[in-house]
Amino acid sequence: MRVEQIMSEMPYYCGPGDNLGTATSLMWKGSCGFLPVINDGRLAGVITDRDICIALGTRGVPAGEVKVGEVMSKNVVSCAPEDDVCVALRLMREKEVHRLPVLQNGTLVGVVSIDDVLLRAAPRPGKEPEITSAEMLQTVEAIDMQHVRRISHN
Repeated sequence: MRVEQIMSEMPYYCGPGDNLGTATSLMWKGSCGFLPVINDGRLAGVITDRDICIALGTRGVPAGEVKVGEVMSKNVVSCAPEDDVCVALRLMREKEVHRLPVLQNGTLVGVVSIDDVLLRAAPRPGKEPEITSAEMLQTVEAIDMQHVRRISHN
């Protein structure tokens, strides 16, 4: 199964010059907790609802006064639409992330999440699963361990 078969197409996104209020509104509208950040047509980073919450909670300023570019993650791992879903899972596991921007020739074409894989890659009656339960479990455990480490260091 290829990433393009399960990814969310035409995701919401924002720019580094947008403020956190705008990003939050886009997340609300898109019912998502993650936005790719696009600058001059290219992926510049990503921002999550967690990034926004921590930025606002630690700065004591209104959301309209903080730019996305100030708090976005710049070290972004991505995949391509033609990649096998197993490649996306491996990247999520290695980088401990729930979502990957999907780029084609450097242009954002979608987002694939662990939820997309869980919901759409389930075994079908009479067919062998394309992704093993063990692989899914390893990925979820690796991603969740990031949160356990973060909590234990605080």
